[in-house]
Amino acid sequence: MVRTLRSRGSRTVPAVVAALMLAAVGHADRAVKKYEQHSMDRERPPQASAKPVTMEPPSDAIVLFDGEDLSKWTSTEGEEAPFIVKNGYMEVDPDEGSIKTKKKFGDCQLHVEWASPKPAHGEGQHRGNSGVFLGIPGKTACYYEVQILDNYKNETYADGMAGAIYGQYPPLKDVCRPPGKWQSYDIIYRRPRFDDDGNVEKPATLTVFHNGVLVQDNEALIGPTAHEDRPSYTPHGKLPIMLQDHGHPVKFRNVWVRPLDESKR
Repeated sequence: MVRTLRSRGSRTVPAVVAALMLAAVGHADRAVKKYEQHSMDRERPPQASAKPVTMEPPSDAIVLFDGEDLSKWTSTEGEEAPFIVKNGYMEVDPDEGSIKTKKKFGDCQLHVEWASPKPAHGEGQHRGNSGVFLGIPGKTACYYEVQILDNYKNETYADGMAGAIYGQYPPLKDVCRPPGKWQSYDIIYRRPRFDDDGNVEKPATLTVFHNGVLVQDNEALIGPTAHEDRPSYTPHGKLPIMLQDHGHPVKFRNVWVRPLDESKR
C-alpha cells in the first residue's frame, strides 16, 4: 500500500497542511429550513480547483480498505460484500447492493478516496452517484450522508452536489474534479447526544474537506439525511460506515478511520 500511494503522487505533510488551510468564505446563510429541499433555485457554491489529499493511514488508524480485500466489510444484510476489488481499488457493482463496515463507530475521523466513472453517463443525480454514510437507511435509527456525485459540468440541486450533507447543506465550494479523476474526503463526525428521555442534547455535526478544501464547517445536522424528507432524530449510539450503491460504478481506495476520544465531546 505504501508503494501504491507513493506511485500515485502522495503529498508531503506540508502540502497536505497547506491544502487543509483552504477555507471557503462569503457563503450564503446556512439555515437548512430556510430552503425547500432539493430546490434547483438554491444558490450553488462558487467553483475552485483542487487536487485530492492522498495520505497514508496514521499509525492509530483502522484501515478499512487497503486495496487488497473486503474483509472489514459486509453487505447491508450482513452477507458477503458485493463490491468488486481490482487494481488496488474497490468498485460498486451496480444494483448489487451497498456495503457496510463490520465495526461501528462514534466520533471519528474518516478518510475516503473515490472516483466517478469515465466516460460519464447520465445527467443531474443520475451521474456518478454514491455516498459516504454513517448509518444505513432503513437499517439504523439515523443515517448521515456526505454525497458523492459527478457534478463536474453537470447541473444538479445544491444540497445534492459532491461534498453536500445530503438534503441539508450544500458544499461551501464546488471542487468536483472531472470524471475518472481521484478525489478525497476527510470527514470529522461527531455523533449526537441524547438525554435519558431521548431528547437531543447535542446534534450530530460534520466537518468535511473535499480535495483538501473545507466544504462543511462543523455543520449541525437537523436530523437524518434523506431524499425529499427531513426526518427527526431517533436516539442511537455508534453506527457502521456505509458506501452506497446507487447504480453507478464509483471507485474507492485508501479508506481508513480514526476513532476520536468521545469524552472530549
